Amino acid sequence: MSDRLAGVERRIATTHQLSAIITAMRGIAAVRSHEARQQLDGIRAYSAMVGHGIAHALALGEADALPDARPLSPHEDGRPGGRHAVIAFTAEQGFAGSFSERVLEQALTLLDFAHRHDTALLLIGDRGLMAAAERDVRPDWQAPMIARVDQAAALANRIMGELLRRFGLGHLESVSVVYAMPSHSGASDIVKRRLVPFDYSRFPPVRQENPPLTTLAADALLSKLSAEYMFAELCEAVILSFAAENEARVAAMIAARQSVDDTLSDLTAKSRLLRQDAITSELVELAGGARARKRSKAQRNRKA
Repeated sequence: MSDRLAGVERRIATTHQLSAIITAMRGIAAVRSHEARQQLDGIRAYSAMVGHGIAHALALGEADALPDARPLSPHEDGRPGGRHAVIAFTAEQGFAGSFSERVLEQALTLLDFAHRHDTALLLIGDRGLMAAAERDVRPDWQAPMIARVDQAAALANRIMGELLRRFGLGHLESVSVVYAMPSHSGASDIVKRRLVPFDYSRFPPVRQENPPLTTLAADALLSKLSAEYMFAELCEAVILSFAAENEARVAAMIAARQSVDDTLSDLTAKSRLLRQDAITSELVELAGGARARKRSKAQRNRKA
């Protein structure tokens, strides 16, 4: 009985430690999500500024005819293109429930596997890579997801570099991005957005009596501005995905904490029962010993 009670008490101590770890992980995830949300206003302000520049550039007399809607034009030597790239942002670390699986599932719907040579999967996040391996899907390019918000620009730069390389080789014609964003309902919303061809209709031309002075041709200016706008969109996608990942982790930790609390409650109740049984057994043994001593004493008295 004492061995069983000691075993249950050890499990209770271990469960308390696990509960403390879960609480710490939940707190860290909540802080990271909050930090990510705080970055969004700055990123969106930058996007708005670049978009304002695009609107002014479109109003220039030389820009009556829109340039190629791809901000990163393919190679000019006529090499074949046409591939559609999908950038999917998943989690780098675990304990986020089905977060990565949901994002990957939506990304795969954009890839035409019947014509796999015309598609490319650019996968961000180690957990997404693991989920892809389970589906026997091999990404064409991969990179780790950020662990801190100050790494967002570096990741967006790295993705832009890969896109530039592929566009330069004439391997791409269109690019889509798939990521999760926080939702008030608790579950993350999955966003699918087309980055390329670039949609200039979002920026109505702003005509002024005194047009801005430029040192670039309108087409070149628009190409650079649209690429910069796409960089800002990638930064926003990284930050939103990071916030959603950590909110998913908070939700997973809340569920884990509830499970641990239930387990702790069961173990505590079992410990009480075992302790009561142990006390009862000791009392029975003490009572039996007292009766035995009393009988032994009575027998000695009769013999005397």
